[in-house]
Amino acid sequence: MFGYVLPDRKELKIRELEAYQGYYCGLCLALKKQYHFFGRLSLNYDMAFLGLLLTSLYEPERQESMHRCMLHPGRKRLVVQNQYLEYAADMNILLTYYKCMDDWQDEHDLLHSAYGKLLFFSGKRVCKKYPQKALRIQGYLEELSAYEEKNSRNLDETAGCFGRICAELFTYDSQWEVSTQRIGFFLGKFIYLLDAYDDLERDREKGCYNPFLACGQREGFEEWVHGLLKMMMAEACREFEKLPIVEDADLLRNILYAGVWGKFFQIGEQRKKREKKGEKQEDKNGRPV
Repeated sequence: MFGYVLPDRKELKIRELEAYQGYYCGLCLALKKQYHFFGRLSLNYDMAFLGLLLTSLYEPERQESMHRCMLHPGRKRLVVQNQYLEYAADMNILLTYYKCMDDWQDEHDLLHSAYGKLLFFSGKRVCKKYPQKALRIQGYLEELSAYEEKNSRNLDETAGCFGRICAELFTYDSQWEVSTQRIGFFLGKFIYLLDAYDDLERDREKGCYNPFLACGQREGFEEWVHGLLKMMMAEACREFEKLPIVEDADLLRNILYAGVWGKFFQIGEQRKKREKKGEKQEDKNGRPV
């Protein structure tokens, strides 16, 4: 349920792209330093956005350096390091650990279960560092699992649970708590709904829970989902504009106003191609040819 909150790279200036890469690589390095190789595997764009948002909001002193890594050995890359990227790394591990355990309970996913066990000590360390936050997130995940187990079709119930999880992740201190919580809440709902839209056909084939199963084949489904997602992002963007962010503001707006939609349109195009392919394989009576 990760990887949707990323920039529209085509619209970024070279300086902005390098800055974003610096935050992304900074989160990767923080995961490596704090949680070693297996923690680094949990790296995702959504938590990179969290680190970028908090850095731009609080403007801390930061270290910038150039590093090579195994994935990009050809040249050194900019790496940004500060306390907010370290916090994003903590939240990255916490949510990944709980999500792996939840996937095992829901789908008996062996791969996620094995990775969750590898993160066991790292996850426990983060839980000890943020006990109240960890307890609330665990409670929301259990609530979400209960809704999914009863096959809930109420999007406010299911997406709202994940929204509250992300609201916890986006709460760093009390100074800008209301706005950052609301950004996290609506961004979390957006991620949950987009993930459900992305997984709809797979979940239908496997008989897994998906809140869109009952309406996924109705006329105008894509437009309806698009409308829901636009409402979520409108609220997130409204709260973002209340914050006194100057540094990297254009980069953040690129992500919130454009980048988050890249995956939605990509999914839509893939669905249309599959539908056209299916039509070609049937005769005029709807029988396979």
